[in-house]
Amino acid sequence: MTDIHREIAVDRRQIGQWLATPWSIVIAVPILVFFLDRSNTVAVSEFAIKAFIGTLPYILVAVLMIAWLKAAGAEAYIAGAFKGRETRMIFFAALLGGLAPFCSCEVIPFIAGLLALGAPLSAVMAFWLSSPLVDPATLIITASALGWPFALGKALAAVMLGLFGGFSVKILMSRGLFGAPLRQTSVTGCGCGPSPFTGKPLWSFWQDDARRDVFRDQFVSNALFLGKWLAFAYVLEALLVTYVPASLIVSAVGGDGFLPIAIAAVVGMPAYLNGYVAPPLLAGLIDQGMSPGAAMSFMVAGAVSSVPAMAAVWSLVKRGVFATYLGLGLAGAVGSGIAFQLFQ
Repeated sequence: MTDIHREIAVDRRQIGQWLATPWSIVIAVPILVFFLDRSNTVAVSEFAIKAFIGTLPYILVAVLMIAWLKAAGAEAYIAGAFKGRETRMIFFAALLGGLAPFCSCEVIPFIAGLLALGAPLSAVMAFWLSSPLVDPATLIITASALGWPFALGKALAAVMLGLFGGFSVKILMSRGLFGAPLRQTSVTGCGCGPSPFTGKPLWSFWQDDARRDVFRDQFVSNALFLGKWLAFAYVLEALLVTYVPASLIVSAVGGDGFLPIAIAAVVGMPAYLNGYVAPPLLAGLIDQGMSPGAAMSFMVAGAVSSVPAMAAVWSLVKRGVFATYLGLGLAGAVGSGIAFQLFQ
């Protein structure tokens, strides 16, 4: 009898875990639409399926790129950016932040190691601000949903935000702030891939058995991850386009002025999901009347305030540095939105 109860408890736990995944929403939404608004069932389902199929080539390229970078151990190049003069470090950290193939748990030990080794907080802040905004995978997904001009604008915004944050912290430190930024904490790795501090990249990774295993594991896990979140995103976009009045979007974040961009940044900070869900949703909002500048502001602010990004900062530094991180991110988001709107 005890074994039966244990098996039932395990089954319930597994069912609960599945219900908590985006797949449950992907399946539930068309069913709910069928029962609540049967006339729109085909329209909602067809929109989501066509959008997902159209993104498949981008998913394949993104997954191959991530797997290759991880198998090659490309993180080894990133640590080299934090050597030399402080100004040089800020520039390289801002530039490379968007190229680092880190998962969210790898950022914490990587940054902790850099700070412990004496890397200046200014360069670390530059990396912190630019890293959540773009990486090879999110760049490709953004391009598929919003076009290459928006994707490249986001990449440029990542670099500029990193520079803005890095040099701002450098000025603040020259005036006596952030003398002891680190919390007292222990840091361990997460086992997600090769360490950024050991070894050299091996771009011909197929010559090594262990790296081939990494490539295979990363390809499968990231294909499932991207497929799950993009299916979820396109279902939500289908609901957005079908049921949210365009007039509501235009009244809040439409137009070319400063206010819609600022509103989008403030709303984007708590509302952001992740870098794979946001582009399709923003594509739907733009179709409904959201201005391109407001969309850029929303995306930048949301990336900075995403849970993995904030957790990495909060877990390592004191509250003053964390507040500075959020303030710089919000200001940079508004500035990015204004700049993108002007150049449209």
